Amino acid sequence: MDIIQIENATKIYQIGAVETHALDGVTLNIGAGEFTTLVGPSGSGKTTLLQLMGCLDKPNSGVVKINGQDVTRFSANQRADLRREKIGFIFQFFALVPVLSAYENVELPLLLNGMAAGERQKRVLEVLSAVGLADRVHHRPDQLSGGEQQRVAIARALGPRPILVLADEPTANLDTANGEQAMSIMQRLNQETGTAFVFATHDPRVMAFARRVVKLRDGRLIEDSATQDEVNSK
Repeated sequence: MDIIQIENATKIYQIGAVETHALDGVTLNIGAGEFTTLVGPSGSGKTTLLQLMGCLDKPNSGVVKINGQDVTRFSANQRADLRREKIGFIFQFFALVPVLSAYENVELPLLLNGMAAGERQKRVLEVLSAVGLADRVHHRPDQLSGGEQQRVAIARALGPRPILVLADEPTANLDTANGEQAMSIMQRLNQETGTAFVFATHDPRVMAFARRVVKLRDGRLIEDSATQDEVNSK
């Protein structure tokens, strides 16, 4: 089952008289439970494509469907509701609220979704334990290492039980060991929960974990291939 269907999407940014074609007729489907990387040089369009999947932007032309709904027709409020309920985000710079503890950072989107207090507490502790931070729940970001901060960000993204997690260069600010640990955790959670993950990355460490690699160049999709591990699993 495809949770994302992108059909002939074009995105043009205009700065003064200069037009930049960030995406040029891209068609791409993402299925439930996939673990996919978008790769390509700077300016290839991978971050723009991630933003369309996350309802953070709209194409100039073409269609973006999530769970069969054409989100290009949604209002800004409808797109915000869908992001909050269905999509998790993991950022390069973690984007944690500095004055909140690990527990409170993970709890915040659950509060916004109106989850009841008892269920909220259970879920926060569940996902923090899943990323190996059961003993760090009361620590603020400045009391955590970079790897621990990224694990809080992973827990926060998964807290609302999204159908899709989008990650933009999630290992860029991590050393080799922490980067590989973060990817291993996300791979395990993908397998355990069935949540789809899509990464935009330059990092070979991220590509090594992928079961599908989508290559972009100059705003166009030039290659879409399953990795050998994915082929062997079928």
